[in-house]
Amino acid sequence: MEHVINNTLVGLTAQLQQLTQLMTGPTSAPTVAPPPVTTSPSPVNPSSPVSSAPTKQRTRPKLPSPPDFSGERTSGRAFLNSCTLYLCLAPEQFSCDEEKIFWTLAFFKDRHAVRWSENLFHQEADTGVFPIQSWADFEQQFQSQFFLVNAEADAINALEDSLYY
Repeated sequence: MEHVINNTLVGLTAQLQQLTQLMTGPTSAPTVAPPPVTTSPSPVNPSSPVSSAPTKQRTRPKLPSPPDFSGERTSGRAFLNSCTLYLCLAPEQFSCDEEKIFWTLAFFKDRHAVRWSENLFHQEADTGVFPIQSWADFEQQFQSQFFLVNAEADAINALEDSLYY
């Protein structure tokens, strides 16, 4: 029994060395081939940390795109939160703030949102420079244009509305 354990240990050590070499790349020192294992394969222990099955790379869940935005102040915060969440979970898709801004503007589909977006592009056509240069500036301008002015007062008014009673 001890002989089987020693042979298994030698085989596992050789596999570990091969994996380490694959992960770290080639080295200048030659590696010695492991001695052949002459024992019959032992049963697989499910609690063993070493597994012969290939490991899968972790995949990210598919992220939904934000909804189209019409410019309604009541949905401004939710829309910006949706965009911010997407940008945080998929930063590799955006190389700069300009790409984040243009991607977000692509969801401006109706009414006030389209007019505001078109105004930005007209300013760029007139000056040769897009008027919003950073994501932080975009967020600030978006909030001033599309967030409720006084969310607390609007909530109280909604509760006091005759439809509430």
